[in-house]
Amino acid sequence: MPNEKSPALPSHARIVIVGGGAIGCSIAYHLGKLAIRDVVLLEKRTITAGSTWHAAGLLGQMRSKVNLTRLMQYSAKLCATIGAETGQDVGWRQTGSLRLAGSDARLEELKRAVTAARSYGFDMELIGPGEARDRFPLLDIAGVRGATWIATDGHVDPYALTMAYAKGARAGGVRIVEGVTVTGFGRAGRRIATVETDRGVIACETVVNAAGLWARHVGEMAGLELPITAVEHQYLVTEKSPKVPDRLPSLRDPDNNFYLKPEPGALAIGGWEDN
Repeated sequence: MPNEKSPALPSHARIVIVGGGAIGCSIAYHLGKLAIRDVVLLEKRTITAGSTWHAAGLLGQMRSKVNLTRLMQYSAKLCATIGAETGQDVGWRQTGSLRLAGSDARLEELKRAVTAARSYGFDMELIGPGEARDRFPLLDIAGVRGATWIATDGHVDPYALTMAYAKGARAGGVRIVEGVTVTGFGRAGRRIATVETDRGVIACETVVNAAGLWARHVGEMAGLELPITAVEHQYLVTEKSPKVPDRLPSLRDPDNNFYLKPEPGALAIGGWEDN
């Protein structure tokens, strides 16, 4: 059923975004900021109803490519300012982050990353095990060779951030229609000319596939085979304890395949499966 808060489905749009998660709403927000009008976002259920609402929300800026690092730096700055802009608190916490090295090979990898960061003009520090424990007092440093420290990393509430994107997108003139399912596409030669839904057809110039878990399926509707698959990932949140200090940084241990994200008085713990 259509969401009562959603506008009617238009018959035409310049750009149609499929998917109302963090990515789709971010695209909508930024198109609105660029004053690109006649944009519609379609969400089959409600905003954030896919994988966004239970994402861990970690924001680490350093990447293997300078352009990706710049993008993440921009993301951190946006998380710090979009709440005031939209009136929607996004839960941004600049707590810093640690990445541990549990082997000599990993330590060399971190050293190379620090060198690369310096070439980007990005502030990333190589520290010893003792300093890592100073920053994360719960850490057992047995076997830890060293770590990297990024003071400007942090974490955000993905649900709240997406709601801020959506609020900003609407303010920029984007129409967001919830409760509408895309069922197919119509073509004009090699170009997609219409988006078919369970509530009607929208003529369009451009379609953006931001369907997340269902992006591959949406691609198949357009005759495209996208190299996308969904991978199950689990995390747990501990009970609250006075033993968990305030303002802990996030921590990643790639050698032992897990990460820790601070929660108020607790920890969110997630892991990566070998297979």
